[in-house]
Amino acid sequence: MTVLDALQKIKTIQIPVKPLPVEETSAGEIQKTLNIDISTRNSLSESSGIFKVAVCSNADFEIDGIESGAPSDKNWTYFRIGQDGAGELIVSHSSVLYAFTTRLLEEWSKLPAADFENGSYQTTAFRWHRPLFDYLLTQTWRTARNFNPEEHIKELARAGYTHIEVNGLAMPVPYEEAIPGEFYSQFYSYCLGLDQYVYSDLNKGIYPNDYLTANLTLLKRYAELGRKYGLEPGILCFEPRTVPEKLLQKYPTLRGARVDHPFRSRLPRYTLTHSHPMVQDHYREMLQKILHEVPDLAYMSVWSNDSGAGFEYTSSLYVGRNGGPYLIREWRTHEQIAEVAGKNIVHFMKILRDAASDINPDFHVTLRLEPFKVEHDEIMKHLEDRLDIEVPSLLVRGYDLPYHHDKYPDIAGVAGSIQHIHMEPQENKMIRQHQEQGVNSHLIYSHGNGYNLEPLVGIPFPGLLHQKLQAMVDNGVEHAANLGGFTPSALAPYHINQEVFRAFSLDPKTDITKFIKGKAVDWVGESSADRLVEVWKQAEEAMRWLPPMPLYSVFGFVWLRVWVRPIIPDLHAVPETDRRYYEDYMVSTTNNTNLVDLGRDVLFDLITQEYGEKYVERVDENVLGKLNSAIELAGNAIKDSTTSDGAREVFIDQRDRLRALRCWTITQRSVAGWVAGVYGYLAAESDEQKKSRRDYLDEMMSSEIQNAKDLLELWESSEVNFMVVSKSGETSYIYGENLGELVQRKIDLMEKYRQVEPRIDDSIMWKI
Repeated sequence: MTVLDALQKIKTIQIPVKPLPVEETSAGEIQKTLNIDISTRNSLSESSGIFKVAVCSNADFEIDGIESGAPSDKNWTYFRIGQDGAGELIVSHSSVLYAFTTRLLEEWSKLPAADFENGSYQTTAFRWHRPLFDYLLTQTWRTARNFNPEEHIKELARAGYTHIEVNGLAMPVPYEEAIPGEFYSQFYSYCLGLDQYVYSDLNKGIYPNDYLTANLTLLKRYAELGRKYGLEPGILCFEPRTVPEKLLQKYPTLRGARVDHPFRSRLPRYTLTHSHPMVQDHYREMLQKILHEVPDLAYMSVWSNDSGAGFEYTSSLYVGRNGGPYLIREWRTHEQIAEVAGKNIVHFMKILRDAASDINPDFHVTLRLEPFKVEHDEIMKHLEDRLDIEVPSLLVRGYDLPYHHDKYPDIAGVAGSIQHIHMEPQENKMIRQHQEQGVNSHLIYSHGNGYNLEPLVGIPFPGLLHQKLQAMVDNGVEHAANLGGFTPSALAPYHINQEVFRAFSLDPKTDITKFIKGKAVDWVGESSADRLVEVWKQAEEAMRWLPPMPLYSVFGFVWLRVWVRPIIPDLHAVPETDRRYYEDYMVSTTNNTNLVDLGRDVLFDLITQEYGEKYVERVDENVLGKLNSAIELAGNAIKDSTTSDGAREVFIDQRDRLRALRCWTITQRSVAGWVAGVYGYLAAESDEQKKSRRDYLDEMMSSEIQNAKDLLELWESSEVNFMVVSKSGETSYIYGENLGELVQRKIDLMEKYRQVEPRIDDSIMWKI
């Protein structure tokens, strides 16, 4: 007898009299599959064949033996099924219930019922597992076509996440003051601050009520959907965020730190000084108003010192030791300023925690720690219960990220990226030290959705992901945050990373090699499974050897428009009117160095000539061959007459995603080649050296033109959602349906201007 046979003997599913939404949802999934009744205790008419479904804290029937025998330090599930259909599915936390309901129906149902006759406990890999900067649901990809928020949230719960990020903007662009020639106001599109949802007595009337209402309604809707599937809601905010100048004109003594970026902003932008009691009351009132609407709001993640936010007198971007009049007097040393600034950050966190605790006593405030290199020790010294940190590594000190690339020891700073696959044992010790302080350490990692490979989705590298997850568990990580969030099956129906993530999250003892092979069998059948596994292996090897490109490997690939702009020796040889199609959408101002120099962005140096040369060499020697092999393997399976139609669909999906990855990689190579070639040409001391660099650039441009043609062909012919595309039109963060037209313009302009003399206009930063 299988578990499914036993389940089919259930006569009634019992849930608590006052069920949680997830208890109703989960019981409904079982009922839909088995076509049986759902009842509460008050409506039960018989005693045999009853199957109980509940979160233990909400159960109003006997489960004492189950709870007392459960693990005390893990999220757990207890499942028992008798031959008569009687049994239980009881969980420790609401976030576990839907995930294990689907696991019961999809996987355990095929196993012998005898395995569960005496009951079995299962524990998850992490206690908290949340999406961080959920690109599709709340952040910069929220206008993506083929995206359904409820399906996304449902799949988050199925995969084993425990929390959901709910503060997104209800409209395409924020309501923020801007002037011609600047981009800065668009940074307020993501990580919305509290004042985008509610007003306080201090700032009433600053933002239109209908704007606030629309944003708050969306937040409440996402929280409700999360609750339906057992996920606890939380918010990710850039705070303390700037306020409109008209508020500071009304209250000039509340002016805090100036935090706008000097190159990207044309207006000075200031925060409120939260050392003032009126500002503290302002934050208390706003957060409590939000919690009155969503009382189970579980956390607030605070990102700062970027994108219109900053703490006073910190030394990092973009604040640089400035602020209001109440914290620092003249003639303080750097050490004294750092002490005050660090204490001030923790004070702000306490204000938020204590305000929220009046409604939700378990509310946590989490601080992204990297921006605060100088204040780091002072912050850590003063953190306490429910004041947490989130970092890609606890070894981080400012933006000097630890860990080296596994294949290239000379490349440092890969922490938090898909190439960060190890953890030093020292991190385990630090996690335990923080726990003794009452502080949870949320480790940030990524399995590819955003902050890596943008704008691609569904790229397979299952072993790489598993290696990182295993390292986290082995080093005592209990709180994990997946940077970039989750890719729903509507965009990537055969995403093996996602399935590995789920399998490990729900059972960290899973034999991943066996699991991957089993998933391949599920998708393409026994006869084609080995081929599919080999495609994944080759693709993963390419990913293991892929070097990072500062900024371009992450959001800069879209921000700086390198897939659609002509990569020619003089970037401004193209007339201004012909450049507008990409310059208008760049995260850029008219005096940004990146407009003429791919090795720089504003005053940041991104790539040196030496790094560019190494990048080209490494991609050619270690990456493209493996990618081509994976694509060829998938192509051969597609052409094989013995491949079933269903399997062929899977291979087409994987092939086209890898073709897109190859186009993406070659464009990265072209950027590196541009820097190596142009810098080398301009530094050449002889005609022979110039000719060598010119030949180097010609090879790069021939490669990139062909690459753009390949991308255009893929765009026009493929039915696979290999990248995120906006349904409402192109923005600086996401390409639109016009991508093909833009790529064709790039091809035309590169062919027309490829012979121009290499040049970098160093005077662009002085342009008015």
